[in-house]
Amino acid sequence: MRCFMPGVAFVPALLVTWSSASFIIPYVVAVLAGHIDPFVPYISDTGTKPPESGIFGFMINISSVLGVATMYIRYLIVEKQNGSSHFISSSFNILSLCIGLMGCAGMAIVATFQELSVPSVHDIGALVAFASGVVYITLQSIISYKSCPQWNTYLACHIRMAISVISCIAVIPMIVFASQISMTKIHWIANEKDYVYHFVSAVCEWIVAFGFIFFFFTFIRDFQRVSLRISTEMHEDC
Repeated sequence: MRCFMPGVAFVPALLVTWSSASFIIPYVVAVLAGHIDPFVPYISDTGTKPPESGIFGFMINISSVLGVATMYIRYLIVEKQNGSSHFISSSFNILSLCIGLMGCAGMAIVATFQELSVPSVHDIGALVAFASGVVYITLQSIISYKSCPQWNTYLACHIRMAISVISCIAVIPMIVFASQISMTKIHWIANEKDYVYHFVSAVCEWIVAFGFIFFFFTFIRDFQRVSLRISTEMHEDC
């Protein structure tokens, strides 16, 4: 494993792989079961009915944990780099981490409180997850530029910023159009009320979701150059 994933690169690699599967597997199961329409459903629509609801909840919760691990390691990496280069303030790095963790908490809420069961809580969790996620990757793109050229290549920075810009552009109509939908439902007909709002919002949601995945994919190379060690100390007086 270490030959292919040196350092701690396996952490973002696992996050990317698992999260992609978390979106795709429930979608395939839900379509095959006839529970959703195959053409651009909301991501949450793929986890509303058994058996896909259990798969969706389990996998998204694991993704949120992997997200926490990835973001915390990224925070430690930047702190270590910043200790010798001083390219950003430590508080900026902490702020980015906190916002990222908020996004992971939002993911856990989405996985736990399903769309049709507790829609208000589910929607709040989704809003927190997507809004915090977009802010997090934007802050990380800024950090990447600040650390160039010593710790990042300009190509990686440009790719991250491009993903951030696309995600920021997509998240606005996603939220605006979703707020205009007057009903919570899974099956839509093209000519019915609010279908256009649903369609645009759902397309933007998938764009933002996979924007996150592609962004974390760019972390793999950075994580290859890092090793983490856990130190244990025994205190006899305790």
